Amino acid sequence: MAGFLDDDRPAPKRAHEIGQDLSQLSVAELGERIVLLEAEIERLKEAREKKSASRSAADSFFKKA
Repeated sequence: MAGFLDDDRPAPKRAHEIGQDLSQLSVAELGERIVLLEAEIERLKEAREKKSASRSAADSFFKKA
């Protein structure tokens, strides 16, 4: 059964961890992480905007009642 774990597939890349040591990363790896983190920031902002709009709609509905 151990043979199933010993394959040639590359190990998945670890996600960026806030505060981690960056000294072992190349310039290219740092650039990749910056792009990924900027995309994540945009995703978080969009989620915040959606939640804020939902909250505003709910507040407006319940104030009328």
